[in-house]
Formats: sequence, structure tokens, C-alpha cells
Amino acid sequence: MKKICLIGADGQLGTEITLAINGLGRFECTPLTINDLDILNTLGVDQFFSQNQFDFVINCAAYTAVDLAEKEKEINNSVNNLAVKSLAKACNAQDAILIHISTDFVFDGTNYLPMKEEDSTNPIQEYGRAKLAGEKWVNNGIVIRTSWLYSPFGNNFAKTMLHLGTERETLHVVDNQVGTPTYAFDLAQAILAICEDEKVKEKTGIYHFSNEGLASWFDFAQSIMEYGEVDCIVLPIPDSAYPTPAKRPKYSVLDKTKIKNQFEIKIPYWRESVKACIQRIKEDESRN
Repeated sequence: MKKICLIGADGQLGTEITLAINGLGRFECTPLTINDLDILNTLGVDQFFSQNQFDFVINCAAYTAVDLAEKEKEINNSVNNLAVKSLAKACNAQDAILIHISTDFVFDGTNYLPMKEEDSTNPIQEYGRAKLAGEKWVNNGIVIRTSWLYSPFGNNFAKTMLHLGTERETLHVVDNQVGTPTYAFDLAQAILAICEDEKVKEKTGIYHFSNEGLASWFDFAQSIMEYGEVDCIVLPIPDSAYPTPAKRPKYSVLDKTKIKNQFEIKIPYWRESVKACIQRIKEDESRN
């Protein structure tokens, strides 16, 4: 049975991976939160991995406060860049495969074509710059760039929209930033498919994963209200009407051809996954 170390196990993606692993029964998983292992402590990381052997280390830990990162540059860089260096070094020492989660924000969003793994990167905010720097330490593993992650867990756009939609009659949402929402459940399934691939060591490198199709944040919000049966009117606005400290890419649709071909992964259309996620959220609420 393959052994997985899951870092950031209490986040939205980490939670989905944990649930998926428990459902499969084909992996032995060690889930870690910051209380179990502080990945900023280089000596602690070295000591932990010198005492524990794994086949895969999945790094879901990240500093994701994109706007705060413009000011909190040091902690952003420590988590999204320097900690990845420590993890990659530890994985290389024991021949474990590091699967590191990165972001569409490594691109500037000016190309307006679905972005491939080999396309030029040019992050336009501190968050993206640190994430890109972190990718470069993963020289014997897998980097998965994803976008607009949401789930029934943690804080994310889908849950925020559902909450605000029950409190307000109208919401204004940006309509000139285009990408693809990614359901953490679908990404978790893809990651475990990679772990189950017998030739995974021959397939290391950078991959893109999001759901299929494209949407603006306005489209995403409208679908959340529709499937959540929330009586709230969503109105489109340009991002110029909602300025933020950190710039966002205007276009960040990821080309998923490589991951689909290499690992024979089927990816659901984004609206199907939004519907599935909202249904889970409603079921959880009805039980509580």
C-alpha cells in the first residue's frame, strides 16, 4: 500500500483528499496540519522526513491571502516559496514524489488563449511571484497549477456568495476577469489518480488542472445562486469598479490537455461541479 504524507490536511483541498483516500482504502495516509508540522521550520521538516518514509508528499499548504501578500511579502514568500524548497529537498532524499499545488496566477492573463504548461509566465502580484518561485524547487516531482478553488469546506467564493446572497437582494460581481472555477473534489480525484499511476515517476513535471469550460466571476456567482436556489440578483461590474491591492489576471483559463492525456483523467464541466458542490453544502446544512 502506497504511503502518502498530506500537508495542509485541514484546508479545503486537503479535506477533500482525506475524504477521497478514506473512501478508496488503497493508500496509507498521514494527514498533517500546521500543529503537526510547521513547514517553515526547516530543521523540523528535515527531522520529520528523516524519521518517516513516504511514496508521495502532497503539499496543499499555501499562503492564499492574495491582497495581503502585497504587504506581507515575507510570510508569503516563506510559505509559497522557501517551504517548498525544504519539502522538495526532503522528498529527493528519500525518493518520494512531491505533488505541489500552484496557481494560475503565475500568468499575467494577457494572452487570451488557454494557457499551456510551457507558456511564458509573468506573475503580476506578490502571491504569483512567490508561487512561481516555489514551483522551481520541484525538480523531481509534480506541480499542479489550478484556479478559483472552491468546496464545501473552509472559506471560498462559493460559500461567500451563498452567505451574502441570503443577506442581500443584489450583489455586484466582476465580469471582466475570465477563468475556470475548480471544484476541490475533482482536483482531489485527479491527484489520487496520479498517485495510482504505476509510471508516475516517468511523468514528473508541471500540469494544469481546473474544471472544463470558462466563466467570469459574474457567471460563477450566477450559477451559485441558481443551484443554491437563492433569491438574489447578481449584477455585472468591471474590475475597475472593485479595485484590489493585488492585480488579477484578466484571463486565466488553463489548458488541461497534458494532464488528461498523461493520466487518462476525465474532467467535469464547471457548472456540473458547482451544482454538485452546492448540493453537498445544502445537505450538510440540513443535517446541522
